[in-house]
Amino acid sequence: MRAAVMRDKRIVADTVADPVPGSGEVLVKTLACGICGSDLHALHHAEEMIAAAQDSGAPFVPNLLADVVLGHEYCAEILEFGPNTTRRIPAGRRVVSIPILFRGARLQAVGYSDQVPGGYAERMVLSEPMLLEVPNGLATEHAATTEPMAVGVHAVARSQVTARDVPLVVGCGPVGLAVIAGLRLQGAEKIVAADYSQRRRSLATHFGATTVVDPRERPAIDAWREVAGAKTALIFECVGVPGLIGSLMREAPPQARIVVAGVCMEIDSFRPMLGINKELNLQFVLGYTPDEFARTLRALAEGEIDVAPMITGRTDIDGVAAAFETLGRPEEHAKILVEPWR
Repeated sequence: MRAAVMRDKRIVADTVADPVPGSGEVLVKTLACGICGSDLHALHHAEEMIAAAQDSGAPFVPNLLADVVLGHEYCAEILEFGPNTTRRIPAGRRVVSIPILFRGARLQAVGYSDQVPGGYAERMVLSEPMLLEVPNGLATEHAATTEPMAVGVHAVARSQVTARDVPLVVGCGPVGLAVIAGLRLQGAEKIVAADYSQRRRSLATHFGATTVVDPRERPAIDAWREVAGAKTALIFECVGVPGLIGSLMREAPPQARIVVAGVCMEIDSFRPMLGINKELNLQFVLGYTPDEFARTLRALAEGEIDVAPMITGRTDIDGVAAAFETLGRPEEHAKILVEPWR
């Protein structure tokens, strides 16, 4: 089958072996798969990702230095069933799934494994117990955003946001937009969002931000203070660049809660005494729970989250390498979908 393969820190279109479903697995046809910022990190920072997984005691340490077919934000169609499957969702139906595969005694992260292909391929194998059927009426391209939107839903849940809070979202790329969507689902009435990109600020407004600010024109924390007054600050860091956590700690008012959802792949530093003197709460978040993933799919299907404006491009397998380059220009793109059969 055709696939876009990460090989020697490049993305190349190639022909690879067709996957074969094992026990409890299904063979699916990939319909659409979003390109995630973490995929760009994997391409450029493979060694750092491996080291971080090892140091944190993760149950799966990816071998990103081998050939890997990336892609973990997907919607697919069931083709065939492997042994020991229940066939609870019939062949021909569309599905989404948390990108985890239980193969033997080892966990595989779909999209970060050299053993099973991710969504930048014509076909994948998925774990049947992880499948959720896409509700009728939900477009395939929108269903493919379940995974990245669930990241925001989880970050908001971990923040323990209340109706009294006025959150500040720093960075309005896909992670920041997902956080804003999650805040709206939780009933946040006022949301301040900051980004240098005019296009991303516009998307933030679409997803539910009530105040947007260009940090070049005005500090984000000043815009937040104007809206929130004396409320305790709840700040979401959704950029992931060195120095930003320290900068937010300096700018944050006392007792602020800072939720770190941006993925910084480099060594960073900050002054602990800033956090001590201000009694700051620093929370790091990752992924989502199965319930949050299912809740996000329902929200998309019921129109509670409208992701259509975020999808700014589509490509076939041959165009994946160029799409990786294009995503570095935020005024042009927010989310590009890979459609292997395009």
